[in-house]
Amino acid sequence: MEKTRGYAHRLDLRTDVQAVWRALTDPSLLALWCSPDARITARPGGLFRACVDRVTEFEACIDVFEPDRRLRLIYLPAASLPPADSALVDDFVLEPARAGTILRLLGSGVPGSSEWDVHYMRLRTGWQAALTRLKALLHDTHREHP
Repeated sequence: MEKTRGYAHRLDLRTDVQAVWRALTDPSLLALWCSPDARITARPGGLFRACVDRVTEFEACIDVFEPDRRLRLIYLPAASLPPADSALVDDFVLEPARAGTILRLLGSGVPGSSEWDVHYMRLRTGWQAALTRLKALLHDTHREHP
């Protein structure tokens, strides 16, 4: 088995867990912050599809679906990506905090080979940009609806 790498992002949000969960699982909200063509069938075994890095369309199965707590995606192989012996995983974990919600995104399983370097950076920075848009969306929504 080849070595793999991952990434971790943390977002501190000034809104409740339910609003963050809606932004992750409501197709119309997901398209606003993740990617314009993002799709989700929000249920265990459901499908997630997005172009997080604005180049490659990723398709994933929803492996863990715990409302207001956790959403884990296991990506399906894509013809546009190099082969991989590992499963690519993105795990969104929500935690209530005194001032709102902490959202953690833990990505793992990205092959450590050089042919994956560009894809790894695109995924990592793509999610970082998407989460920045999510924070702006939720901050604006929270301000409009106290």
